[in-house]
Amino acid sequence: MIKQGLTGELDLRIERRAGKDIATRQYHQGALRVLRPHYLDNTAQVCYTVVNPGGGYLGADRYRIGIEVGEQASLLLTTQSATKIYRTPQGEAQSQLNIELGAHAVLEYLPDQLIAYRDASYRQETIVRMQDSSSLVLCEIITPGWSPDGQPFRYHRIRMRTEVHVDGNLMVLDNLLVEPQDQDVESLLYLQGFTHVGMLLAVDSRIDTTMVAGLREDAYAVAAQQDEPVHVGISMTATSGLSVRTLGTSTESASTVLLCIVNSLRQRLRAQEPVELRKY
Repeated sequence: MIKQGLTGELDLRIERRAGKDIATRQYHQGALRVLRPHYLDNTAQVCYTVVNPGGGYLGADRYRIGIEVGEQASLLLTTQSATKIYRTPQGEAQSQLNIELGAHAVLEYLPDQLIAYRDASYRQETIVRMQDSSSLVLCEIITPGWSPDGQPFRYHRIRMRTEVHVDGNLMVLDNLLVEPQDQDVESLLYLQGFTHVGMLLAVDSRIDTTMVAGLREDAYAVAAQQDEPVHVGISMTATSGLSVRTLGTSTESASTVLLCIVNSLRQRLRAQEPVELRKY
């Protein structure tokens, strides 16, 4: 019996102990798990992988993930594979992600792409509570799934809402709503015929206009090297941070551009090596 009607829930608390970041609390129930931890470089940062054994989200599914990263600790959180949203005739699938970051804590959330299939509706809400000294990176890529007629944008609705509270104050509110059945997604004022949307949000007190300018140059250079067109927009947030959107026609091009920005941030903020998730 899943508590409060949840399809799956997961809680993970990371703390630094004896020079390594480890899980001091780990709880899961229903259709969510985490794989054993990895240390991908010579830093203390731990990497955990979230798994959904059910293979995808269905109508009226509800998921909850709670992540806590303690003082000075660092977590890289990813997924084992793409998150697939299938038809949801019973009602939209929902996911709630709650994040708490202690002083000087680091969280990098780098999931695989979200694939929405025909007649799928999905709502994702992320609430982050962090300190001014904490560091946050969140990434998402939205991909339209296969449809029988071969046409993209056959899903019904994708909603993503992210709140970031710094020292108790709401500093960033990011909303994305894509409704292909009600909106002209082909228009120049919307997705301009592109099919894949990439998003990145980074909040860190050390991010300033000079750093954003450098990151913009890095991202534009990588985007220009892709085999298919990919558009990139980067702007500063109201607090010290940046927001990124990409529009393209493949998961690979969006992922390459966003990972370039992630790796540039890792190097500039912590002198940390590029991410290598080693997924097979």
